[in-house]
Amino acid sequence: QVQLLESGGGQVQAGESLRLSCAASGRPFSSGAMAWFRQAPGKERDIVAAKWSVGSTYYADSVKGRFTISGDNAKNTVYLQMNSLKPEDTAVYYCAVSISLYGKSPVHVHTYDYWGQGTQVTVSS
Repeated sequence: QVQLLESGGGQVQAGESLRLSCAASGRPFSSGAMAWFRQAPGKERDIVAAKWSVGSTYYADSVKGRFTISGDNAKNTVYLQMNSLKPEDTAVYYCAVSISLYGKSPVHVHTYDYWGQGTQVTVSS
């Protein structure tokens, strides 16, 4: 089992920044991935960013150049730095862990085995 604890959501104005944190505990997942997804009301849960292996990352086109995913291996924590936020970034953001990426894509929601409780990010114009 992996437990995920998210923090850092909130309400900001367009153009401002937020940093989300996700602390993982439990079984190791060094061969897997950590990712952030988001889900707006009435929409599907979509990938925002993912990191796996050493230095491998993925970003959705909508956040490229504005968001950065990073990790602190010593703390088993992954961060999502979100800059230049836009109203369309408003959603519940979820941290996710995949124990192993063998044969799987790191951008698909079904790749991930464990999920955080979600944290609300609201960006007003």
